[in-house]
Amino acid sequence: MPVTPPVDRLHQHLRTWLGQWPGTPPVTVVGSDARERPGWDGRVFPVIGVRTPESGVVSVPPPAAARVRAAVTTATDVETTWAALVARLPDLLGMPDRRVYEGVFRWCERPTDLPDAGEWVEVTDPVVPPWLKPFGSPVLIARDPDTGAYLAGVGIKRHDPYGHEIAVGTEPAARGRGLARSLVARAARHILDAGAIPTYQHDPTNIASARVAEAAGFPDRGWRSLGMG
Repeated sequence: MPVTPPVDRLHQHLRTWLGQWPGTPPVTVVGSDARERPGWDGRVFPVIGVRTPESGVVSVPPPAAARVRAAVTTATDVETTWAALVARLPDLLGMPDRRVYEGVFRWCERPTDLPDAGEWVEVTDPVVPPWLKPFGSPVLIARDPDTGAYLAGVGIKRHDPYGHEIAVGTEPAARGRGLARSLVARAARHILDAGAIPTYQHDPTNIASARVAEAAGFPDRGWRSLGMG
């Protein structure tokens, strides 16, 4: 059976997740039923967007699409349009008490060749911390070799069959050992082997997370994302 190239998986993921991909410069606003349905953790995500340096797609609930689209008709470039949407989307969606945030959106075709770290376990394992449980099974965790205590872990946001997003956390006492990058690289290989594309998002100011991503094989291609918190 032919293997779908990673970049094609990425495009399939973004079409499924957002409702359209690619967009028409500067930004395409899409009304998607997915914005009214539960996402990977059972919550509804009323806005999601991804952009490249050239163009982007912002996905909103269908009833809000025309209103949001009208707000970008005079835009001339993707960065200006994106910044304006980050500021205006809560009001445009009728959710003024919410906040739209921007992230760095990364994806990986070739994880860095790092030694495997951790083990895949069920979220019901007593050692799994509460923050990992919403991701569902399995999760990838590293334990202290002497005590068996939890040190670091990776959860996977299984957005759709084509795109799985990696989230990683390390206990403060275990930082600086390279655990996070090895866990992320191993999880990325696992996702690619399963036929999906591994993605990774982080706050633009989170330098530690950016370093983990780069070391594991997720370069910053200038892509950005937005969501609502």
